[in-house]
Amino acid sequence: MNTSQEATPEPAAQQRLDHAPLRSAVIVNPNRVEGLDELRRTIETQLADAGWPAPTWLETTAEDPGTGQARQAVADGAEVVFVSGGDGTVRACIEGLAGTDAALAVLPGGTGNLLAGNLGIPPRPEDGIRLALDRGRRAVDIGEVDGQAFAVMAGMGLDAAMMEDAPTALKAKAGPLAYVVSAFKHLADDEMKVEVRVDDRPVLRRRARTVVVGNVGRLQAGVNLLPDAEPDNGQMDVAIIAPRNLGHWVQLLVGVVTKRRRVPNMEVLRGSRISVISDRPQPRQLDGDVIEPSKKLEVSVRAGALWVCVRQPDTPDAVSERLTRD
Repeated sequence: MNTSQEATPEPAAQQRLDHAPLRSAVIVNPNRVEGLDELRRTIETQLADAGWPAPTWLETTAEDPGTGQARQAVADGAEVVFVSGGDGTVRACIEGLAGTDAALAVLPGGTGNLLAGNLGIPPRPEDGIRLALDRGRRAVDIGEVDGQAFAVMAGMGLDAAMMEDAPTALKAKAGPLAYVVSAFKHLADDEMKVEVRVDDRPVLRRRARTVVVGNVGRLQAGVNLLPDAEPDNGQMDVAIIAPRNLGHWVQLLVGVVTKRRRVPNMEVLRGSRISVISDRPQPRQLDGDVIEPSKKLEVSVRAGALWVCVRQPDTPDAVSERLTRD
């Protein structure tokens, strides 16, 4: 990890003392972002008004959803990388930015935008651009599974099956409701037998419908599954979700929505090394991207590996408080 990431973040007022313009790049998913020409004009106008040079403009492709573009931006000297697209585009760019000094500036687009929602990043592109210009930023953790990065959540079992089966057309029209439709298809699926190990603690043997590893807690529609998850504590929260019938599902949903400290049919652990082994291959997902099924979901945490442009309060102590509250 870069030594600069270990330092206490300065208040915004101190960061703004350095008005030197920064080099930047913009990575967009043309299939997920409407009004590309307008977005480009907005970005270039705001940067020019702030005295920043014109950004490099890069588009994702079917062959490369953003990782290569992010690495190219860093190699070309970008200090801020604006990303506009869905969660998959953001995750791909994170793989290219992790471990570098370049900061990710999320401009929400497409469907989902879970990282932006969890970090309090506003939905309007012009507001997201302003965050980068104000130089507020925070080093957050990322997780790795099979060499692939994620910043929101990894999952194994029902949640990944939901992601896999949610119709693309319905997601575009109905957003989070598409996942509800998909979930009903899998409510009767057989539960998994899993062995869960967190750090060096004893192995837990459980029956579960899904296991979710979260760097942050909020899902679609603002549902806060893991309210104690923190994006910059070097650990991730592990939810073992094990309802066995419709009544259990109702209890679980009510517990999550009403923010109970102990949610029925859900067990929560925390650590920096997580291993989940199932009795049979299961669907898996990273930040909503479905990856190859496997019996294993092994997560390692890279603490403070990613700089993200966020709203910067006036005091250092308020930074983490805002990230966990917003």
